[in-house]
Amino acid sequence: MELQLVDGDLLDQDVDVIVNAWNRNIIPWWLLLPQGVSGAIKKRGGYSPFRELGKLGPIPLGGAVITGAGKLPFKSIIHVAGISMWWRSSERSIRDSVRNAIALASERGFHSIAFPLIGAGTGGGSADAVRAMIEDELSTCQFDGLVRIVCFLR
Repeated sequence: MELQLVDGDLLDQDVDVIVNAWNRNIIPWWLLLPQGVSGAIKKRGGYSPFRELGKLGPIPLGGAVITGAGKLPFKSIIHVAGISMWWRSSERSIRDSVRNAIALASERGFHSIAFPLIGAGTGGGSADAVRAMIEDELSTCQFDGLVRIVCFLR
């Protein structure tokens, strides 16, 4: 695995697949106010990934599912349930999300993946703590390709 830490916008990364820090997928996507990564995906990529996501049903906390990328230039989007029903992240939800996203990317044969800081922002985690958890969890994973952690610049 080649690991990179970059500052920038997740949607501007030159990778096969991106990770969307999502929720448990119990509340219909069209009832949610667009925020963070999901809001940016809806704005730039359209609603088709979320329509597809809505058909997949509930996601276990820390779970990962895959959809098309809509109008975005990626092969797919991996959506992870990084926050609970109370809109909070935990170390377990972050670590499980990372591990399950990497497993899904490997299974699908992707060679590059970009992660946001899952659980920071809406999830309430500090960016530094979340980044450290993601890096630590990635050190236990096998992936034959590029993994980029993207810290959003405001």
